[in-house]
Amino acid sequence: MSVDHVSYSHSLSEVSEARDLLTAVRIWLWSVAGLVFLMVLVGGATRLTESGLSITEWKLVTGILPPLTEADWLREFEAYKQIPQYSQLFPDMDLARFKFIFFWEWGHRLLGRVIGLAFALPLVWFWLKGALNRPLAYRLLAVLALGGLQGAVGWWMVKSGLSGRVEVAPERLATHLLLASVTFTCLVWIATGLKPKASTVMPKRLQWSAYGLMALVLLQICLGALVAGLRAGLTYNSWPLMDGHFIPPLENLLRLDPLWLNIFENVTTVQFDHRSLAYLLFIGVLLHALDVWRLGADRSTLRRALALVGLVTCQIALGVVTLLLVLPEGRIPLHPALTHQAFALLVLGMSVVHARRLTPDQT
Repeated sequence: MSVDHVSYSHSLSEVSEARDLLTAVRIWLWSVAGLVFLMVLVGGATRLTESGLSITEWKLVTGILPPLTEADWLREFEAYKQIPQYSQLFPDMDLARFKFIFFWEWGHRLLGRVIGLAFALPLVWFWLKGALNRPLAYRLLAVLALGGLQGAVGWWMVKSGLSGRVEVAPERLATHLLLASVTFTCLVWIATGLKPKASTVMPKRLQWSAYGLMALVLLQICLGALVAGLRAGLTYNSWPLMDGHFIPPLENLLRLDPLWLNIFENVTTVQFDHRSLAYLLFIGVLLHALDVWRLGADRSTLRRALALVGLVTCQIALGVVTLLLVLPEGRIPLHPALTHQAFALLVLGMSVVHARRLTPDQT
């Protein structure tokens, strides 16, 4: 066998190994994105079951284990009894009920730790294997930093509900969910960019309109968190009118002073904003899909644009159903609400994939 042939075979082997490593990186990133998706749903269930304030301390290491003895459980329960939520909302709560809400919050925090390890350990391994070029490595380090920040923001959110309130501050809840959504966005964006694509040249406006839709989805998720944090979904449980109005009276929308406070703390304004942006988003994805079709884009681009239309339509329908199914005792039903939250991330994921596939490959 000639030296040239051996060298050529060796080169092919290196190319194949590099391709396999890149595929492994892509699968890893999609897996972590799936864990973040799950984390958001568990967080939603924690909120809907009023479990988020059940653990009143942040213990990075020892908090991995739940209470193991009856004395430990009683100690945790006594700590919970010291916060306003217990005395004002659940003064008749027994230990069994406390264990139920405790395990939701404990599971949420444990999953956060699992995600951190599932991201950090493979990151080190892929780096040592030489699977990451410098730009990719820097992007992944930025995602790791986002994950660390998410943990800090989560505790900052919880602390807001331990004194002077019976729930976490809505703006902190919105920040927490938005940061999780941005982390999910980054993971999906990077993973999608690692898959080769056909070099189809499309007008720039499609790319920028896809970016705009992605931004609108993130904003809508943030508004949804404000609705959840203010329990605004418990009011105006009709559609498409709000107390007989499509647009509520101005004095209701702007009743708080200063005016900017209405954006965050006025239940009428918050719910109206969330509804209005849903309509705007639907119009946006519909016009974008029509533009893609009119320009004669390739089949995969058109499929993604139409998928966005379908997902946004389903998401709006789920939002309406969740609103109309509010229980007489003033509770949001768990399953429709969580499905609504899940579809929000599905819409976000599709918008990110679509925008990334319309973006020229980066070095």
